[in-house]
Amino acid sequence: MAARPLVSIFSLTGEKSGETALPNVMTAPIRPDIVQFVHTNMAKNSRQAYAVSIRAGKQVSASSWGTGRAVARIPRVGGGGTSRSGQGAFGNMCRGGRMFAPTKTWRKWHRKINVTQKRYAVSSALAATAVPALVMAPGHRVDEGPEISLVLYNAI
Repeated sequence: MAARPLVSIFSLTGEKSGETALPNVMTAPIRPDIVQFVHTNMAKNSRQAYAVSIRAGKQVSASSWGTGRAVARIPRVGGGGTSRSGQGAFGNMCRGGRMFAPTKTWRKWHRKINVTQKRYAVSSALAATAVPALVMAPGHRVDEGPEISLVLYNAI
């Protein structure tokens, strides 16, 4: 087994007061694909179900005019005296009609994630914090600090 890297221990005043080995978790393999997968699927567990009304687009009496009138066979609003009469209804291609495949509340909203995968993702993300290049990549400025894995002496 490879030796674990050493990190300096700093006192509260800022002087170096010793060295210690990094924990094993800081040398775990870095797997951004597993971290992203677990993060994405855990974020889905806080969603709230939504759906359109089951009556939306169906609240008008309409029937097809049949063939022979040189119009599409979509159901049409009956009556007269208004601009709505004779307009197509119910279909997803019609203005005021229902949507295609209306959303349902019984969709699969939440995801189960393997406990081992969650633990692996946490250790992988924690190990990534020990690599200065990965910490500085999103724009964090850590070059002013003495070390990237900063360990302080607990004198309190």
